Amino acid sequence: MDGKKLEYKGWVALKEIERLTEKADEVQETILKAILMQNGETEYLSKYMKGSKDVDEFKFHVPVITYKDVCPYIQRIATGEDSSLVTGHPVTEMLCSSGTSAGEPKLMPSIAEDLDRRTFVYNLIMPIMNQYISGLDEGKAMFLYFIKAEMSTPCGLPARTVLTSYYKSKHFKCRTRDAFNDFTSPDQAILCKDSNQSMYCQLLSGLVHRHQVLRLGAVFASAFLRAISFLERNWGRLCNDIRSGDLDPTISDPECRSCMSMLLTSPNPSLADEIEDICSNTSWKGILCHLWPRAKYIEAVVTGSMAQYIPSLEYYSEGKLPLVCTMYASSECYFGVNLKPLCDPADVAFTLLPNMCYFEFIHLGENGTWLVNKDEEGEVPNDKLVNLVNVRLGSYYELVVTTFAGKKHLLIGFAFPILVFAKSSRSQRK
Repeated sequence: MDGKKLEYKGWVALKEIERLTEKADEVQETILKAILMQNGETEYLSKYMKGSKDVDEFKFHVPVITYKDVCPYIQRIATGEDSSLVTGHPVTEMLCSSGTSAGEPKLMPSIAEDLDRRTFVYNLIMPIMNQYISGLDEGKAMFLYFIKAEMSTPCGLPARTVLTSYYKSKHFKCRTRDAFNDFTSPDQAILCKDSNQSMYCQLLSGLVHRHQVLRLGAVFASAFLRAISFLERNWGRLCNDIRSGDLDPTISDPECRSCMSMLLTSPNPSLADEIEDICSNTSWKGILCHLWPRAKYIEAVVTGSMAQYIPSLEYYSEGKLPLVCTMYASSECYFGVNLKPLCDPADVAFTLLPNMCYFEFIHLGENGTWLVNKDEEGEVPNDKLVNLVNVRLGSYYELVVTTFAGKKHLLIGFAFPILVFAKSSRSQRK
C-alpha cells in the first residue's frame, strides 16, 4: 500500500473514500490483480492456477474455503516451512482470532503491509467524525486500549491478537501526533502486560484530565463496561493518588510508574474531592457525564454480540451520549467504516472499502438459509459468487474475502444485508 495513504487527513481522507467507492469495480480488479501477482507462485494458488495470474482463471478455478481447509498450510508455516506456501511476502506474525477451531484460536498469517491497511482504516475515523461533531481537536480522548498476552509458534513467529499487533507496532507507537488523536492514556500504560495495572493507570489518567476529555470509549462495549466496574471498586484508591500526588504502591510495572510520575507531578486535593463527591453517590446513573462533563460520545463496538451491553452504557450515560460504532473488522481483514456514526446502534451500517481485499458474496435467504446448492464435495460453485458491485438492494449475503495471503476465504457468520447499491459513493453494508 502507498505509504502516503497512511497520512490522509481531513477532507483528503474523505475524498479518498469517495474515490474508492465511486470506482469500486476498478479498485477491486486492481486489488485482485495485485494479490495474484504477489501470490501466483505460491504452493496454494499454483495447485489451482498452474502459475497463471489471470483474474478469470482465479475466479473460475480457486474454490471458496473455510479455515479448516487452509489450516494445514498455516500449521506448516507455524512449524517453520516457508511463507511461500500461501503468500509471496514473508509472514511476519500469526493473528489469533476471537473465535476458535477445535477449541483453539484460529491463526491467520499476516504480512508486514497488512499493518498499513489497518492504519489506513484507523486514519479515516476522525475525518468522518469531524463531519458530525465539531471541536474534537480542542480536548482529549479517554480511549481504554489493552494488549493481550502473546504466544510464539514453534518456529518463533509471534502469535497475538490483531489489536495487540497494532498497539505494539511502529504504526501506533511512532504515529504522528495531532490534536484529533490526543489520548489521555500514556502508551506505556496501554502496552502494560498486566491488565489490572494498565486499567488502573489509564483510568487515573482519564480522571486527572477529566475536564479536557471530549470522547470516551474502548474497542468493545464489554471492555468499557469492565472499566466502569473497575472504577466502582477502585475510585477510592484513585482519589488518594490524585490527592497525594503519589501513585499507589501496588502499581509495580516500571514503565507505568515512570509515565504516571510525569502525570502526578503534585498533590491535587480539590480534584480528588470533586471525583470523590461524584463517585460516592449511591446511584451511578449518568456517572460518565458527571465525571467527564465535556464528553460528546462513547466509541465502542455495539453491534452483534456487543448489542447486549447497550442498556448498561445508556444507564451510565443517562442516554445523553451517542454510542458510536466507527468501523468493521476481523482478524482476517479490516472491512470498512461507518459513514453515519451518530446513527442509532440498531441502524449501524458499514461502507466496505474496496482496497482492503477482494470481496465476493454468497446469496442467502432473509433468515440466513443458503440459496446456493453446494457441489458434491460441499463447495460453493464459483459461478454463484456475486462481486462487490453486483450485490442487490435488500438481499442478504455471506461474505467471502480474498486477502493478500491469497485464499478465497468464507467468513462464516458474517452475513451482510445489502442496504444500498455498491457503485454509489455512499454505499453502505451492515
